[in-house]
Amino acid sequence: MFVAFLLLWIIFNGRITIEILVIGTILSAALFAFCCRFLGYSMRQDIRMFRLLPLVFRYLLVLLTEIVKANGQVLFFILSPRYEAEPQLIHFTSGLRTEFARVILANSITLTPGTITVSLEGNDFYVHCLDKEFAEGIDSSAFVELLQKMEAVQEYV
Repeated sequence: MFVAFLLLWIIFNGRITIEILVIGTILSAALFAFCCRFLGYSMRQDIRMFRLLPLVFRYLLVLLTEIVKANGQVLFFILSPRYEAEPQLIHFTSGLRTEFARVILANSITLTPGTITVSLEGNDFYVHCLDKEFAEGIDSSAFVELLQKMEAVQEYV
């Protein structure tokens, strides 16, 4: 966090001189101390963030891949003259422990074309799917697996 504050100081100043670095170091240290003392921040959060970073990038890659695949399926359904949609409202329970992970999963489902999270109550998800094909395997998707790994990393640190 200290390094982020210092980098922001340098970027906002637009140049690097000895005076800017010294003043930026002092201000960044003061701001970091303030965050630790009054906002409940700790170095453990930085370590946890760096351990989560590879999983976050992997999650975003999986999300982007699923969005592209679902766009192709929805486009096929729209352009196919013989296609008859069979919408479904499904219910499943996730094994995710944190509310943050459940909200991320609900938003990821909604971002994927052809599915919308209608309701999220505790661990219970209600999802509307454009077709029954979209409903298959939604409760054990790659999203759920990656979010469970992220929760495990957060508990470890």
